[in-house]
Amino acid sequence: MAKAFFRLQKFLRRTQFLLFFLTAAYLMAGSLLLLQRTHLVIQQGSRGTSANQALLVPDGMAGVGIVDPRTLQNTRPGPRLLVGMDALQEPALDPQHSPRWLMSRNSELRQLRRRWFHRFISDQEPMQTAGFKAMKHTAEHKGTYMGCFSDDSRERTLKGAVFYDLRKMTVSHCQEACAERAYTYAGLAYGAECYCGNKLPATASKPEECNSECKGEKGSICGGVNRLSVYRVEELRAGERRRRNVIYRGCFRAPENLTDTFPASLIQPNLTVEMCSEFCSKKEFPLAVIQGQECYCGYPTGRFSLHDGADRLLCSGMHNTSSNAEGKYCLVYQTPVQDTRCTDRKFLTTKSKVFVALSSFPGAGNTWARHLIEHATGYYTGSYYFDGALYNKGFKGEKDHWRSRRTICVKTHESGKTEIEMFDSAILLIRNPYKSLMAEFNRKYAGHLGYATDRNWKSKEWPDFVNSYASWWASHVLDWLKYGKRLLIIHYEDLKQSLIPKLKEMVEFLNMTVTEDRLLCVENNRDGNFKRSGAKQKDFEPFTQEMKDLINRYILTVDEALRGRNFTGLPREYVPR
Repeated sequence: MAKAFFRLQKFLRRTQFLLFFLTAAYLMAGSLLLLQRTHLVIQQGSRGTSANQALLVPDGMAGVGIVDPRTLQNTRPGPRLLVGMDALQEPALDPQHSPRWLMSRNSELRQLRRRWFHRFISDQEPMQTAGFKAMKHTAEHKGTYMGCFSDDSRERTLKGAVFYDLRKMTVSHCQEACAERAYTYAGLAYGAECYCGNKLPATASKPEECNSECKGEKGSICGGVNRLSVYRVEELRAGERRRRNVIYRGCFRAPENLTDTFPASLIQPNLTVEMCSEFCSKKEFPLAVIQGQECYCGYPTGRFSLHDGADRLLCSGMHNTSSNAEGKYCLVYQTPVQDTRCTDRKFLTTKSKVFVALSSFPGAGNTWARHLIEHATGYYTGSYYFDGALYNKGFKGEKDHWRSRRTICVKTHESGKTEIEMFDSAILLIRNPYKSLMAEFNRKYAGHLGYATDRNWKSKEWPDFVNSYASWWASHVLDWLKYGKRLLIIHYEDLKQSLIPKLKEMVEFLNMTVTEDRLLCVENNRDGNFKRSGAKQKDFEPFTQEMKDLINRYILTVDEALRGRNFTGLPREYVPR
């Protein structure tokens, strides 16, 4: 008996030691991982990818593709930019770039980097603050409630326009958005999605199946899972806003057979723009085409692409076809109706074999490029970060883990060998640094859609911002050229000027095929929801001569590096003013 007891005691001692050892090993592994992540963040400011380090070269730069005449006249000794890609080093930091701006840059990177708790916080915050931010139960809904209806995403009836707001959606907000675009019905689903249209859904559902509370209105119902709460929108009063939403697109040569090209038409004596636009809006078409007394409704297509405009004089006297070059031309207007042929998006059904980055310096148009790619391919894009504002506007890939491979590509502003080599290929979006710096400064002080105030521009923050971020613009491109495995270089200015050809390049690079009509739909919705609005900054030159000299040297460096890798150099307009 004593012998058995001794063996049991010996076994328990061994087990206790083993448990202690495993616990210690677990804690050590966790500590090492934490130290490694901290080291990666701190290292951003000390290696060649930092936005705060100076990029220097010896005097006498030769073979530069873009030449700034000012540099030929300026004989004052000063630093020159580094041209050779393999010669990237870690020169001493300029005192004005360090250490305060180094700490600031690292702080921004830490704020940008994705953290797992972002998802938890963003999911919990609406519940925690509901009592304070939510609207009262007694919120007034102007429209007439029509009932709960089934919602089939493949055959959606309310498809005239689509809006998302995963934090502040209310019944009134959805109704007003649909009324402004001249729709008859507004439908809400999932507590945060708004759909507009002129026809009621065919299949009614049980009232209790619409059970999702509106994200921005406590106590109100905004549809459910695959269910729509549908309201008939109240007619807008006199002075209605819908007229202001009709946009003149231009004078164009009419297609040979108008009836075959456009699915709906109306012949009306004394036809006006308002009459034609309202007719096409009711039919849920984004284009209203006028020729004489005839009104046609449709979409941009291969037969009528709106690419070759004509002189408006050729469309003069539209109500008299004899004076309209024998009816060869027509006036085109954009109605308030959204072109929905390219608005359907989803996650990849199988994991992508190729991990693609959509890389850019902040302020270079990454969000706009994502909008174009998502609508062209029909698949969501992901992000290395989490931006709640973008997620709330329909970029659902924001909340998906960036390495899930369920998105067509992943947004990143990162640079550095480790961060770049994680990707198999990349679309590198480059924008004029003058424009990029101003766009990022606007975003920093006024969000994605606003403008910084004159006070911001004239404060000491602006010169400090330029000194810090200008070198980051250059080092970002240089690092991707050095470490990127397979690159497609897209200049923001070229994409803006020649949208469809450049978008085709991007889609082909992503190994996708799309129809011409879908690309034309993207072009018709090219701005998305992220075109800046509001009062722009006043007319003054924000860049001092010292700032220009600094940025110009970085422009020459990047241009030389691109040409050295057999890419097209920077557009001529990058050369300073």
